[in-house]
Amino acid sequence: MAAHRKPRQSPLGGPAVRTAATLALASAATATLFEGSGHADPRLTTAQVKAKVDRLYHEAEVATEKYNGAKERADASRAAFDRLRDEAARRAERLNTARDGLGAMATAQYRSGGLDPAVRLALTSDPDEYLERAALAEKAADRQATAVTAVRRELGALRQLRDESAGRLTALRGHEEELRRQKAVVLGKLEAARTLLARLTAEERARYDAAVAARDSARAPEGSGSGGTRTDGGTATGAAADASAAARADRSSVGERGPVTTPNTRAAEAISFARAQLGKPYVWGATGPSAYDCSGLTQAAWRAAGVSLPRTTYTQINAGQRVSRSQLAPGDLVFFYSGISHVGLYIGGGQMIHAPRPGAPVRVAPIDEMPFAGATRVG
Repeated sequence: MAAHRKPRQSPLGGPAVRTAATLALASAATATLFEGSGHADPRLTTAQVKAKVDRLYHEAEVATEKYNGAKERADASRAAFDRLRDEAARRAERLNTARDGLGAMATAQYRSGGLDPAVRLALTSDPDEYLERAALAEKAADRQATAVTAVRRELGALRQLRDESAGRLTALRGHEEELRRQKAVVLGKLEAARTLLARLTAEERARYDAAVAARDSARAPEGSGSGGTRTDGGTATGAAADASAAARADRSSVGERGPVTTPNTRAAEAISFARAQLGKPYVWGATGPSAYDCSGLTQAAWRAAGVSLPRTTYTQINAGQRVSRSQLAPGDLVFFYSGISHVGLYIGGGQMIHAPRPGAPVRVAPIDEMPFAGATRVG
């Protein structure tokens, strides 16, 4: 009779496992609870929300300038690729023409029998006529040799163009990938800011808007009308007042260390263009005419004055002669933050016209509202 053994308890079952599972679920629930409370409890104060939103908007602007740079490089690569493709098409057409010419010559030689010149001379009854024809044949051979050389040249050029086009296409795809990455960063920062603002109660949002308006009113020149704007995409209500303040600042043309004058008519034209944009919304990546980001505004202003500027803040700062803060004159580009992530157009009196951030329209503001990083004179 076989011995009966007590069944061995599986390590994956039984009361011990049920107890462990219960503890694990409890731990997970506790962790989730604490994790959730980290987001919701304690609630952020209005000042903390404002600080976080400001930081997110600044980070979005940094990413926007990187996006602008990637877009500029992608556009240049696409234009170069298109030029190479068009040139390759023209070369291919010339190659086909040269090949057709060679084919016609080969056909003519075949029809003439392709006899050796000495045999032809022996068979001809008129040596003078033969020599005349031989001279013509020699000229035809020279033309054929030239045609062969042309075919070889076009083939080589076509291969080179195709190789270069492949390189440009690879670069273009890399720039487009960078473009997608930076776009995702910008949209992520802006969405995070919107999410923070959406969590505010009506009372908290009112306090937030009042704090933003008070800050902008304190920074802006008297009568600039920069208060009352919303940072979640609303439009300004004080564009006319902004324009009036800009006009007063430009007419005064007073620098930080005494009177200054507009360096030239181009600077005056750039300022006039920028003043006409007051009140238009900030939209990341925009270059006008209905909306701008910071470097898009300065680029458009100087373009209106006949000067071509690069697209981004960190390339615009190298587009002219560097000037110190004490030497600023109307029309100068003024840059901010250590990463050169913001730019405005100086108009005199310590003031600039710039596109500040999402929800804040093109406006007049003092240059000391952000960390000053440098200035450049163009035109």
